[in-house]
This record gives sequence, C-alpha cells and structure tokens, in this order.
Amino acid sequence: MNPTVTFVEDSARSVIQELMNPTEEFIATQLQRPQDVIEQQGILDNLLASNGARFPGDDYHTPDLKNWMAHLSVETLALNKIVWPGTHHSATNGLPWPTRPLVECQTLSIYEQLVLGTRVFDIHVQKDRRVCHGDHRPSYNVDVVLNDIIRFVSETQSEIIILEIRTEFGENDPPEFDTYLVDKLGPWLIHQDDNLFNKPVSEILPKKVICIWKPRESPKPVRGGALWNSDYLKDNWTNTDLPWTKFQSNMNHLKEQQPISSRRFFYRVENTLTPQPDSPILLIKPVNGRIREYARLFISRCIAEGCIDKLQIFSRDFINEDFVDACIGLTYARINGRV
Repeated sequence: MNPTVTFVEDSARSVIQELMNPTEEFIATQLQRPQDVIEQQGILDNLLASNGARFPGDDYHTPDLKNWMAHLSVETLALNKIVWPGTHHSATNGLPWPTRPLVECQTLSIYEQLVLGTRVFDIHVQKDRRVCHGDHRPSYNVDVVLNDIIRFVSETQSEIIILEIRTEFGENDPPEFDTYLVDKLGPWLIHQDDNLFNKPVSEILPKKVICIWKPRESPKPVRGGALWNSDYLKDNWTNTDLPWTKFQSNMNHLKEQQPISSRRFFYRVENTLTPQPDSPILLIKPVNGRIREYARLFISRCIAEGCIDKLQIFSRDFINEDFVDACIGLTYARINGRV
C-alpha cells in the first residue's frame, strides 16, 4: 500500500478516536451516575435506619414560626446559641422561564421564607442591582428583597436576620451599593462588632439585621461599620450531586471549625447538591431531593461525632417547615443545656 495513503488513514483513525473517546467517557458517566446516586442514598438510608435521626430538642415545635426567637426568650438566647435556618440562592423564586427549573432554588418569596422561620439569606446580584443565579437571565430588582425584609422586621419584635448579599461571579459590582444598603436598611442594621456573638438578643434589639456585603472588586466593608464583610460568614462549598459525598464533606469541614463559643464569625453548612453537566439530571429540585430529607440525620450525626457545638448556620434549597423546626429544636436544646 502507498505509504502516503497508509499515513492518511492512520491519521484519520487517530482523529476519530480522539473525538470518540470523550463521547464514550461522557456516555459512561451518564450511565454510571444513577448507580452512584442509588448507592450513596443507600448509605444514608442505612445510617438512618441503624442510628436514627433523633436529637435533643427534636420534639420541640414553636407555637409561631414567624416569631420563633421571641418564644425562646430573648434574654437567654445568645447569637452563638442559635442554629440559624437559612436558604441557598434565596431570591430565585422569580427567575424566568425556560431556565427556571435549572436555576430555581426557592419557590417562596423572601417574606414568605421569613414567615416560615428562615433567618439567613443568600442573595446574588449583578451590576444593575437585579438578583440572579449564575449567568442565567436575572430576575427582579434587589429592592424586592429589601422591602420584604423591612416589612417583616416592622411586623415582628424580636427576630434577628442575617442577610448576605454578594456580587455574582463574573459580574461587576453595583455602583455605590454599600451606600444604597445603608440608606435602605439603616434603622435596622446591627453594626459589625466582634463582641456581639456572646450577647443575648435582648441586648441587640431593636436593631435586627446583620447585613454582610461581599463585593467582587469594590473595597469590602470596614470593621466597625454598618455592614459586615466576608470575614464574618464562611463556608466550604463542595460542588457535587452525590448525597453521601456532600454529607461527609459537610461533616469533615465542620469538624475542622472552632466551637461557636470561641468563634467570631458565622459558619454555614449547606444541605444542598449541585447538578453536574456530565449527569443525566440537570434540574435542581430532583437533584436536591437526594439529600433534603437527611437534615435531621446530619444533626444527630453531629452529636454522635462530637461536633454539635460547631453547627451554626444550616441552609438548604426549597426550605420547608420540618427543616426550620429541626434548627429551632436544636436551638431550644442549647439554651436549656440539653446539648
């Protein structure tokens, strides 16, 4: 055979093989991922069956989710005793179709979440002050979020809120956004104070909002000011759609933290999963369904593994009453010396 023809044929086969290999790998991953999910959920189910999800305070039910801090006694409820129920990508209930199933992490408005008992919010904004989730189309103006918060704190007497606002990755900071936040929330803002964590809620009121502003390029808020900076809210995000992988990662990172009694920042554990591009299921709700119902199991394992004194902010997608109840119940146990 002509050497030139042989060379061309061999080169063509090499190119086709290089093109086919990623496709084969992608298909293999698509077939393997559901098996991995089933296996990992089986681990959690077995752990739940053998160890249960009971913990001190799990039988406590507040008579009023909208005012649950008030019912726990603001004189004894210190900030570092609270297990704060929070939401991930809190303001995604208004994101437009057709991308909504791919990016919507909450179906309730901020006000509805507050009434349900949520007290920590994760808000992402772009340059024009509209809330967003990644590079998908933005939703309403952040004014909607702030107006909901102002409405709620105006209606309640003793509820403290942590509001985290950050510029979305890849976006520019909204101009003069720090001034805007202070002007909007000024009467309610709790100024940054390292001594705040040990104080009871009664000594902090009537101020009710800890606002953490995380710009990408603008100067971060100064210590002692009306806004808190990124040093005061930390987490360890694990980007996975596998439930046991996330469960273990959350536990391992939590164990590395200081106890809340000596911590001078808020630490967040997120009971969430992230759809992956190489997975056959890309919709947020079914992916998060793999881990949502194991929140009480996580709390019980924190007790079993000796790190319950480190759990502080606990957040999830698609917040519901049972999740909030679990956080409030553990808070109740803490202030009554049961954990």
